[in-house]
Amino acid sequence: MTEGAGLRDDPRWREVGRVLVEHSTQVRPGERVMIAMGEVDSYPLARGVFEAVVAAGGLPQVQFLSEELRHAILAHGDAHQLAWVPELEAYGMDWADVYIALRGGFDLGIHDGIPADRLAVNQAAQGRVSTLRWQKTRWSLVRVPNQAFADQAGVSLEKVTEMFFDGCLLDWEAAAAEWTEWADRAADGREIRIEGPGTDLRFSVEGRRWIVADGRTNMPDGELMTAPVTETIDGVITFENPAVLGGRRMHDLRLRWEQGVLVEATASTHQDYLRSVLATDAGATLIGEFGIGTNPFIDVVCDDILIDEKINGSVHIALGRAYPECGGVNESAIHWDIVKDLRGGGTVFLDGRPVVNGRGLVL
Repeated sequence: MTEGAGLRDDPRWREVGRVLVEHSTQVRPGERVMIAMGEVDSYPLARGVFEAVVAAGGLPQVQFLSEELRHAILAHGDAHQLAWVPELEAYGMDWADVYIALRGGFDLGIHDGIPADRLAVNQAAQGRVSTLRWQKTRWSLVRVPNQAFADQAGVSLEKVTEMFFDGCLLDWEAAAAEWTEWADRAADGREIRIEGPGTDLRFSVEGRRWIVADGRTNMPDGELMTAPVTETIDGVITFENPAVLGGRRMHDLRLRWEQGVLVEATASTHQDYLRSVLATDAGATLIGEFGIGTNPFIDVVCDDILIDEKINGSVHIALGRAYPECGGVNESAIHWDIVKDLRGGGTVFLDGRPVVNGRGLVL
């Protein structure tokens, strides 16, 4: 039996399915649940989620999505097809009470030959579906490990899958209590400053709310998030690991703002795509979210935001759309999270007091 075959039968897929249904989305009898299965390797978890929805009295529906299928539109679609917002996916957000996305890993090089402007147009269309998801459903997003994902992370499939299970099946009640304590302490804070190699960025968070991500919306989860006052963003931030969007890696990303205006954005790879993404709309050049990773079991950089932003000892910003529950007002078709790993050096200060470093939260 191959390593992958053994993992497909692991009973923990059903345990994660129950967490997603009972804890993350709290499916109730009669509720309609859209299960978006991304890539064929996500089937074991799709089965676990489906069974848990049935047990909860919900009405499950499965749709299949794949980056390989999306590639056909990116490579051969005309202008209308590139900008087309998939109608059944959009309708699914009206139909569903709950949306659970199981996003399997895929080869990040699959879209390398696609011109930047074509990829940016289609990414904006995908972003409109994403906006409908958080506006109209209770939702949870999952990055499901598979061989492509393990190869991307540079570790074995067994290693990345064990990390996934550990990160999903922690004691969410105890973790939430600890993180909520920190959020309560930060509630009256006024200014965030991020310092580190190539980085000195500050912005106001006065009047914003800190939200605890305790397994309700992402899995594996574990972060604290808020929204900057966009006109106060000032300074520079550089990123040690590639920034990834739409399957494209941008290395050595450096962003600089002056009094709320992005004045410099450079990367050593895919600079043309970076420019296209930032030109999506007026809100794409501003920070809609600031987040702190808190999951103690996530420790491998995978070049995947759903995993990397949860690393204890990391922080992230998101260009574009803010989450209203944080008090943010920035609007955009994109929400692009980019992780800064503090484990190699760096500190976050709140009103001059160190609160995060490479070891995680300083409680």
